Amino acid sequence: MSGIYIHIPFCKQACHYCDFHFSTSMKKKDEMVLALAKEIAMRKNEFTNENVETIYFGGGTPSVLTNEEINFLISEVYKNYTVSENSEITLEANPDDLSAERILELSKSPINRLSIGIQSFYEEDLQLMNRAHNSAEAKKCLEEATKYFDNISLDLIYGIPGMSDEMWKQNIETALSFGIPHISSYALTVEPKTALSKLIQTGKIAEPQDEATSNHFMILVETLQKNGFIHYELSNFGKENYFSKNNSAYWLGKKYIGIGPSAHSYDGEKRGWNIANNSLYLKAIQNNELPIETEVLTVSDRYNEYIMTGLRTIWGVSLERIEKEFGLEYLNYLKKQAQKFLNDDLLSIENNILKPTPKGKFLTDGIASDLFYLNLED
Repeated sequence: MSGIYIHIPFCKQACHYCDFHFSTSMKKKDEMVLALAKEIAMRKNEFTNENVETIYFGGGTPSVLTNEEINFLISEVYKNYTVSENSEITLEANPDDLSAERILELSKSPINRLSIGIQSFYEEDLQLMNRAHNSAEAKKCLEEATKYFDNISLDLIYGIPGMSDEMWKQNIETALSFGIPHISSYALTVEPKTALSKLIQTGKIAEPQDEATSNHFMILVETLQKNGFIHYELSNFGKENYFSKNNSAYWLGKKYIGIGPSAHSYDGEKRGWNIANNSLYLKAIQNNELPIETEVLTVSDRYNEYIMTGLRTIWGVSLERIEKEFGLEYLNYLKKQAQKFLNDDLLSIENNILKPTPKGKFLTDGIASDLFYLNLED
């Protein structure tokens, strides 16, 4: 199994918290679509023996593309790769792009999964984050989308300054009222060089509070699990048979090709990333060059990545796999480093699988960093 990720580097406006690569100018959109199609074709030899099971349009805001542009890019994938019959084809979309007419058109396209960036159903939250849509648009697009799409995910953000536990519960309940089978939920994170960071520094917005964020996470897990969702990755919850195939492939170490500026790729041994500059990306592709940097992953790199992704998922970290792939030295190191977290009931071992306990889930990333192997020479 392998996947193709297509990065659409355009947004109508900049969300205050976002540090992904995008441009709010659409001047080069037509040129970019042609360049993306060309890169798709240029890289087909990377997947000569692979079946593509997922195609994922991320960004940026992929829904700024027309349906014709989306269908054109999908057709280029089918033209150059072997695509599985039941492939998952996801479009990230914002509510303001999802009119009833647009949703109907998308339902007739190869897109079979929508990932909708709701973030919050409260007007004040959307304004604080500088989202392009309002609360009414969020609800209206979900009403329409659920008429035509079965496989829908929505994003929610918690830990927003001023959001009470009760408001957060209501956000979750509103999402559940639409019968959505998948929810991705993330803590509001203050990234350097973002508008949010500057607004906090100047005192215009309060800083997110760790205690409130932790409480919101616990409420999220408890509420969604009560409603039949499986907490299959730290930030992702799905009903049975509705896990994101695209994201699960990342966490399980499957191969993928990233198309477009700033997109990342992975082939099991090395990682690559395209230049995060639209003009330079376009120039390189037009000159028949791939604007990509690569690094060969060391044994320690691969071990650390497995620890990070494994602990974030329900599949955990297999101690048997650690010994088989990385050797006894890594296994002994892992057991030694994990002991304090086992003693504090933050990690557990069952059936030779290392996993966070419910108490340890919110601390997963910090725990993983303490289990990384930093001093081995490969």
